[in-house]
Amino acid sequence: MANFDDQSAPVRVPRFGLSGKLLVLTILFVVIAEVLIYVPSISQFRLNWLNDRLAAARTAALVLYAAPSGMVPEDLARDILSNIGAQAVVMKTGQTRRLLAASEVPPETHREFDMRDVTWWEAVAGAYHGLTDPGHTVLRIIGAAPRDGEYLEILMPNAPLQRAMLRFSTNVLIVSLIISASTLTLVYLALHFLFVRPMRRITRNIMAFRADPENPSRTIRVSKRNDEIGVTERELASMQSNLTSMLHQRSRLAALGLAVSKINHDLRNMLSSAQLVSDQLSTVRDPRVQRFAPKLLRALERAIELCQSTLSYGRAQESPPVRKMIALEPLVEEVRENLGLKSENIGWIVSIERGLQVDADHDQLFRVLLNLARNAVQALEARSPNDPLRDQVRITGRREGGVAVVEMSDTGPGFPTKAREHLFEAFSGSTRPGGTGLGLAIAAELLRAHGGEIRLVEGTIGATFRLTIPDQAVDLDAWREERASA
Repeated sequence: MANFDDQSAPVRVPRFGLSGKLLVLTILFVVIAEVLIYVPSISQFRLNWLNDRLAAARTAALVLYAAPSGMVPEDLARDILSNIGAQAVVMKTGQTRRLLAASEVPPETHREFDMRDVTWWEAVAGAYHGLTDPGHTVLRIIGAAPRDGEYLEILMPNAPLQRAMLRFSTNVLIVSLIISASTLTLVYLALHFLFVRPMRRITRNIMAFRADPENPSRTIRVSKRNDEIGVTERELASMQSNLTSMLHQRSRLAALGLAVSKINHDLRNMLSSAQLVSDQLSTVRDPRVQRFAPKLLRALERAIELCQSTLSYGRAQESPPVRKMIALEPLVEEVRENLGLKSENIGWIVSIERGLQVDADHDQLFRVLLNLARNAVQALEARSPNDPLRDQVRITGRREGGVAVVEMSDTGPGFPTKAREHLFEAFSGSTRPGGTGLGLAIAAELLRAHGGEIRLVEGTIGATFRLTIPDQAVDLDAWREERASA
């Protein structure tokens, strides 16, 4: 089947379509992921940096603590503090806090951090303050002391820590930008090709199909995908095919109605003239003429009535049935006579309960049985020469409570699977070349008007149709449930 994608169809692209929304959401999710990665990273970097300074301070404290007071040269003390990056080193032992080294008079501290027991929230808050506090802010960092000391503390400005954190943030930002850009591009392209492009294709197809739903080339070409997009394409293709087929049927019905309306008037006049001639035949005394003239008159009356309501199937409903109890066996015999069957070609077998009556409209039930019987005969005649022992039409009838059940079967080839799917739809159920498929559709409509139904019985030789016609006071659904439970 051709694909409509080769045709140019104007498509209105929204300013902020699915691709734009996808890009914004992808960027947003990547930024959120980067924040969630950066915050613990910078917090951990700050803790490691401070712990390195405390480790250097502990090493220096061993030297300073071991030297007698005042024996450490001032230049050496400044060099030690410079290497640590601190302004003073203090160690507490017992109840004494000893100033091991100081570059100047110890300044006033602004923030204090105890590195011996740090919670995650304190680590995050400390990283925030490390980036935002001024460089001259004095930090008091407390850590574990060497030997028998209770704790060790260093006083240092925030500037070195801030510079280190900014360098780390810059490096993280550069690496994150590279990784994020790569990830963003890959994710966007993957989602674009997996979802956005197929959705655009489906949208263009729907718009093009809406413009010309009767064009089979506008049906979407189904891909080999097995995910939700593939299921959507297959279901859309099936729906479009069914809709195109239905529209073709409607077009054929409209064309049929137009053609019949043109000949309806003249045909009705010709039948009326034939009816006048038949009325004159009824006055002839010949016994054979007297026998067949009433049947001919009745056939002409039916033809005129059908001609007057030729378009009823196409644009209106059938007339409501005028129901009464009618004997089924004479009606079946009338059907056989209208078919003009020859017993030496096709067998006609009737097995109806004696005295069986059906609550139905005589003419409408006659049309139903005549359509079914004609279809059966035509199916059997297609394999000429015929043998009445092999080629047979069988009609059975029985009453089950308030429901009359009639079955008509033949020993023909039956219906192929494709025809069974739309058996009672106009222009769909015929398997004979030149057939319209209207007979079964009309039969189904007439039986529905009686509250009954017609269905094809499975698992039989040839084709078997079962007609169920309830009496007017009988609910067919209730009868079917009662029968199933029995």
